[in-house]
Amino acid sequence: VQLQASGGGLVQPGGSLRLSCAASGSIFDIVASDWYRQAPGKAREFVARLTRGEPPTYGTPVKGRFVISKDDSKSTVYLQMDSLRSEDTAVYYCNVAGRHWVTDTAKRAFNSWGQGTQVTVSS
Repeated sequence: VQLQASGGGLVQPGGSLRLSCAASGSIFDIVASDWYRQAPGKAREFVARLTRGEPPTYGTPVKGRFVISKDDSKSTVYLQMDSLRSEDTAVYYCNVAGRHWVTDTAKRAFNSWGQGTQVTVSS
């Protein structure tokens, strides 16, 4: 299963962006999805997680500003980012776990990473 991340770009402080992470293939379901980010010279940082049946969780720096969601009909996960700050500048990566069809009747688990999308917050 491949993931295509998109939606990054250049935005001014205080602005908004919505990132998308679309899973391709015969997706049966998405069980869990995460967003991480990595700024230059820094370690990868947890941003948000959405696990089926549980409330979403967020990293402290983004709480109250970012919202993770998914559209099962499109096999796509989203990250709505509001009130962006310069310190949000990073490459954002999605990680999705679920099941996909391998035959007409058999499913297999997958856990895939997207390629990353650059978010730059600057005036």
